[in-house]
Amino acid sequence: MVDTLHTPAFTFTARVLGGLFWFPPQSEQAQGLIAAFRNGEWEAQWPSSSAELASLTPLFAADAPETIPQAWQRLFIGPSALPAPPWGSVWLDKENVLFGESTLALRQWMRHHHIVQEMQHDAPEDHFGALMLLAAWLVENDRVSACDELLAWHLLPWAGRFLDVLESEAGHPFWHAAARLARLTLVDWQTRLLMPVAPKKLYR
Repeated sequence: MVDTLHTPAFTFTARVLGGLFWFPPQSEQAQGLIAAFRNGEWEAQWPSSSAELASLTPLFAADAPETIPQAWQRLFIGPSALPAPPWGSVWLDKENVLFGESTLALRQWMRHHHIVQEMQHDAPEDHFGALMLLAAWLVENDRVSACDELLAWHLLPWAGRFLDVLESEAGHPFWHAAARLARLTLVDWQTRLLMPVAPKKLYR
């Protein structure tokens, strides 16, 4: 089979979506991304196009009672319970905890591949945005086999469920659209991934 996944389009979408979910909206890294989504520039730059993708443009630009940073704080930081926590172990561990067994398995995998990931404030390594950025870095550094393992073993088994819940519970048009775009992108990746996705039980 021909490898059609590890392309510049893959690294572009992984970096954009990873940055959008990982960096605070007020940060320098996220401000340009948010502006591109708000003004519609993203649609012409996105590697694929469809009616469903086009329908996201007005959602990204829509105003809401909350600001985008306020919604990001509510959705991904707290202090209230998060409707869709962005860490894999919350979905893969029966106790729905941070730093669960799946996080430890990811750490072991990273040590095996000599990957050092700089996290903020001792945050778990299995954050959706951080894993997307790591996938892009692996491909950019010609480590495509490791990227496939990361996707098949540590991201795709739970990320679709996380994005489905986030899309329905976001409560803000921008983050609703971001979740849908990420879900569509991961579905496309999975159709072109040569390695089967590991079947894992989800607890949320």
